[in-house]
Amino acid sequence: MALVSLAQPADTYEYGGQNLTPLEREGRNTWYFWTGGGEKFWRYTAGITKGVTDLLQYVDSRRRPERFRTMGVLNDPDCTAATQPDEYGLWMDVCKPVNIPGIPSESSGVVGLRKFKNPKFDKFSWDVKKYLADPASVEPPYLIGMTCGFCHIGFNPLYPPVDPEKPHWYNFSSAIGNQYFKEGTLFSLKLTPQDFRWHVATRQPAGTSDTSRFATDHIFNPNAINSIVYLADRPWHTETMADGSKREVHHILKDGADSIGTAGASLRVYVNIGMCSDYWTTLHDPIGGVKMRQKPFQVALARKDCADWRATEARMEGAEAFLKTIKPARLQDTPDGASLLSKDAALLRRGALAFAESCARCHSSKQPPAETEKAAEWYRNAVLQPDFLDGNFLSNDRRYSVAEIGTNIGRALASNAIQGHVWEEFSSKTYKEQPPAAELKGLYNPIRPNKPIDFKPPGGGRGYYRVPTLAGVWATAPYFHNNALGLFNADPAISGRIAAFNDAMEKLLWPEKRLAAQSVWTTTEDSAIPLESGYKLKVKKGTPVHLFANINAPDLQLLRNDNFFTRIIGFFVGRGALNNVLLRKNLSPDFVVDRGHTYGRTLSDEDKRALIEYIRTF
Repeated sequence: MALVSLAQPADTYEYGGQNLTPLEREGRNTWYFWTGGGEKFWRYTAGITKGVTDLLQYVDSRRRPERFRTMGVLNDPDCTAATQPDEYGLWMDVCKPVNIPGIPSESSGVVGLRKFKNPKFDKFSWDVKKYLADPASVEPPYLIGMTCGFCHIGFNPLYPPVDPEKPHWYNFSSAIGNQYFKEGTLFSLKLTPQDFRWHVATRQPAGTSDTSRFATDHIFNPNAINSIVYLADRPWHTETMADGSKREVHHILKDGADSIGTAGASLRVYVNIGMCSDYWTTLHDPIGGVKMRQKPFQVALARKDCADWRATEARMEGAEAFLKTIKPARLQDTPDGASLLSKDAALLRRGALAFAESCARCHSSKQPPAETEKAAEWYRNAVLQPDFLDGNFLSNDRRYSVAEIGTNIGRALASNAIQGHVWEEFSSKTYKEQPPAAELKGLYNPIRPNKPIDFKPPGGGRGYYRVPTLAGVWATAPYFHNNALGLFNADPAISGRIAAFNDAMEKLLWPEKRLAAQSVWTTTEDSAIPLESGYKLKVKKGTPVHLFANINAPDLQLLRNDNFFTRIIGFFVGRGALNNVLLRKNLSPDFVVDRGHTYGRTLSDEDKRALIEYIRTF
């Protein structure tokens, strides 16, 4: 990976913050270091999963030399690897003290994961071997909490690291989204390929997060971690709240479900990573989704009874102020930007006009007057203006039906924000009253390819995607809501990012180059699904992961062969009857992950190449 020649800023988490206001600095500290009390939830998770998901074991210092390669996480520059276990027999990174006002934690050694002393720890009953074998059996000395920055801080395209395992603070970008993060490793620490959950975890694309694991919506729908830029220029949309009032809001989640404003959306994220877990774990079964039906999270009750909610809510003004300072990394600002961008004015003009024709309707926050009847002409004139990209969010932030977009429908069918479900109060009435998307015909059937699937998306708000920003898109490939389009090369160097960009753009504009049916995520060997009863449901090698991962967990519990009824079902498995049952019950029977969004496919090859050169300048 090539060195950069830019002058390097100071190597501290505060680098680049000299011009921040006190409120913005407080917001930066919230983004980087505030966990909202979620450390209690991750302790709970370690116990109920028997260590399959345990942040304390996840940050084991012996992983430090290969954390980026194997887990996609970022080593804290203020820490070094331990040379021996600590006094409790745990391998913890050695970190220099950094005093951060109002933040009661210290680094775990991983950026975005913070270490706390466990108030329940009793050193006289501590047994490290017992803990590692069964985290529920004994309280550990430390708790680990998660910040927003854990997922959103990524490598800075303008200052890529020489060695990703040994970064400096100036190698980080606050909100680009870590497109190298392998979230599956967090949820499969002790799993082997004989466990179906291992295949779910390893098939999850890097740079994505399945935010409906807590609470589960019974759909495996990992989605790309948002890049947050130009927040001050993000379009507003008027939506009706539950009480009938109107509010100007942004659409932030991929499906635009958290539509009650930026502060509300941010607070839901904190809840999702553990805040107020003493309350919300009583509303649903966070991991398995089997033991109870979801009940709505009541914001008023959380504000009243959860001190962490109140403390976090008080920090949201600062967090929003900080995020509004973030601009995209543009290729022209890299050391060799001039040589990496086309100097052919005619080519760039052609690309801009192709963008006006095929992209700007959705991917521009600068829009024509509502009354104009000449929108196409307006876009053609707008893209040729020298300030078109200045302050342009490069998205209208509107929601569009999956029937129009044509991409994999999994994330659009997330149900946690619909009426009666756990995040009901975080979505608007406008969201919940969206009409159902049109029926999807001819979806690929991986079990019987000659018998395509027709599927009618349910309503209640589901079936839509909001338009993502294209600002800084040269640095954030692969693409689509699931990072399934294009090459993933795990290379944060400028050359690596451009290689990923070029590959993804070619597959975007020439759909015939995509993997199509070969993109279906399948198991790589025989495995089994452990059911609540203790029975293990067998899954054959080559089975589409979504065939089982998109079934209501309570329904999945019925698929056994240790009683008369389920032995009868098992008898028919060899004839494909079970697979047909799973297809009929599938909540998202869409298996091809790189399909759809074929806007621009009818452009000439010359226009497509010009469009790529133009988008490279974003």
